This record gives sequence, structure tokens and C-alpha cells, in this order.
Amino acid sequence: MYNTAGAPIGTAQIWQDKSGLVYVDIASISLPAGSHGIHFHAVGKCDTGTTPAFSSAGGHYNPMGKAHGLQNPAGPHAGDNPNIVIPAGGVGKVAFSTDRVSLTPGTASLFDADGTSLVIHASADDQVTDPAGNSGARIACGVIRALP
Repeated sequence: MYNTAGAPIGTAQIWQDKSGLVYVDIASISLPAGSHGIHFHAVGKCDTGTTPAFSSAGGHYNPMGKAHGLQNPAGPHAGDNPNIVIPAGGVGKVAFSTDRVSLTPGTASLFDADGTSLVIHASADDQVTDPAGNSGARIACGVIRALP
């Protein structure tokens, strides 16, 4: 994962268990303290030279055409996740799981034709407002890749 200046700020590990649950772990990530929205985005690009930053990642990953937000009755997007919290020191551990995406072939696979990315936003996600939960600017991004 990289910040808007292109500097590395952490590495996410993503895996899927036998039941299909996908796990995301970021052991050490350096970000401003506080709550941040974190979403899977529709395109596997994290260009820092775009305006706004990381707009190359597209919108939230949403192959089922749902509304945004874990608390939205018409949602959520497949790419919506719980907010992450970074402690006062600015370095935190992030872990969550989801059953709305997959690492195997199919409709919700993160390995579709144009790939996907993991994007962290400046503010907390309100979990209801389209299109991104009022979570603010994109401050970190990482392209999701399969390890060889």
C-alpha cells in the first residue's frame, strides 16, 4: 500500500478460507490517527499522478449493483468494509473479513479482467451514503495481486 506521495505505508495480505470467507490483514500501516473508510475498488490501478489521488482505482467494487454502506438496506457494495482505526501513534494493525468478495473465479472475484485495489480514505465511512460514505479523499492505495 502506498500514500499519495507514492511512499510505501504497509502491506496487506489477503486470503480466502475453505468456506469462502476472505480475510485482510495489514500488520503495520502508517496513516493519520483516527477512523478511516477502507474499500475494495473496481480497478487494479493506484496511480498517484491522477486528480483526485488514486482516481485510477475507479469506484467501489460493486459487481452486484448494490447501494453503498454496510448499514444501507439497499446495500452494501461488495467492496464495502468496516472502518479501520489508527491509534494516536499513527501506526496500526488492520484486520477484517468479508463474504462479499472472492479470490476464486466468479461474479465477485477480486481477480476480474481489470483487477481491483484496496483504498483507504481520509475519514470514517458513514456506512450509508452513496457513493462512498462521505469518507473523504483517498489517502492510500494498493493493487491486489496474486502471489506467484
